[in-house]
Amino acid sequence: MNDCLFCKIGAGQIKSDVVYEDQRVMAFRDLTPKAPVHILIIPKKHIERVSAVTEPDFGIFADLHRAAQHVAKSQNVFESGFRLITNNGKDAGQTVNHLHYHLLGGKAMTWSPV
Repeated sequence: MNDCLFCKIGAGQIKSDVVYEDQRVMAFRDLTPKAPVHILIIPKKHIERVSAVTEPDFGIFADLHRAAQHVAKSQNVFESGFRLITNNGKDAGQTVNHLHYHLLGGKAMTWSPV
């Protein structure tokens, strides 16, 4: 999508602090971190949210989770623990309409998630 912030980041049109990238997924530091480690993980293909993923694209979940493991290891939170969050729609708190995960770590977490 032409006006999608995360599509522009995924295409390299907007600079970001990238910590992981492959052909289908990108991970970069959140500009307003809620934990010492706060990385956003996105598919490069525009998919609005979890509920918009269709059968041909279900493999993106494996790609996102593979990237999450790689990022957690590279950020030294794989063993100590990390939280992986995605919001689906306005009522869940989704503010950017592009499927993305928040990987949070680097501190002991309580509930609420952030």
